[in-house]
Amino acid sequence: MTRPQVLTRGPLTVRAFSRSDEQDWRDLRARNRAWLHPWEAQTPPGSRIPSATFPTVVRRDRRQWRDDAGYPAVIEFNGLLVGRVSVFGIQWGAAHGASIGYWIDQEYAGRGIVPTAVAMLSSFAFERGMHRLEIAVRPENDRSLAVAKKLGFTEEGMRRSYLFIDGQWRDHVIFFRTQDQARVGRYWEEGR
Repeated sequence: MTRPQVLTRGPLTVRAFSRSDEQDWRDLRARNRAWLHPWEAQTPPGSRIPSATFPTVVRRDRRQWRDDAGYPAVIEFNGLLVGRVSVFGIQWGAAHGASIGYWIDQEYAGRGIVPTAVAMLSSFAFERGMHRLEIAVRPENDRSLAVAKKLGFTEEGMRRSYLFIDGQWRDHVIFFRTQDQARVGRYWEEGR
C-alpha cells in the first residue's frame, strides 16, 4: 500500500490531487482547452464511460496510489497548479511496467518543468519496483517527443492506431526506459 507522495525539487512539486484543487483545476483546463485538444486522448463515440465529478476523480486517484495501480499527480510550480503527470496502467507480476503521461499549461511550456516532473515521478516509480516505463507520443508532437528524448527514453517503435485523439485513432511513437539505466543529467537527481 502506497500513500500519495509529495515530491519536491526547488519550485516544483508533484503531488496527488486534493479536493481544494477543484477551482484551480477547472481554470487550468479551461485556459488550455485549445492547446491540449490535438494531443489528449478522448473516449471514442459510442463508449459508455460516464464523466466523473471532481471528488470522484480525487477518490479514484487516491485509490490508485493506495493500491499501487497508478501514481496520478498534478504539477505545481511556485505554488501554482500548472499541469499533470501520471504513471498509469501499472502491471506487476512478470512485467513490472507502466506508462507515463504528462501535459503542461501553455504559459509554462518550454521551461524544463515537464521533463523535471516526469523524471521525479519516474524515479519514484522505479524506487517502488517498476522495471520499465513507457511514453507514447504522437509523431507530430515535437514538444512531447523532446521530453522523452531529453530524459534518455529510448525510441522503440510505432504503435499504429493506438489512441483515439481529436476524432481519429492516432499512431504513437513508443519510448521506454528501464530501472537499470543510469538516471543522470540535468533533469534527474544525480546518482539515482
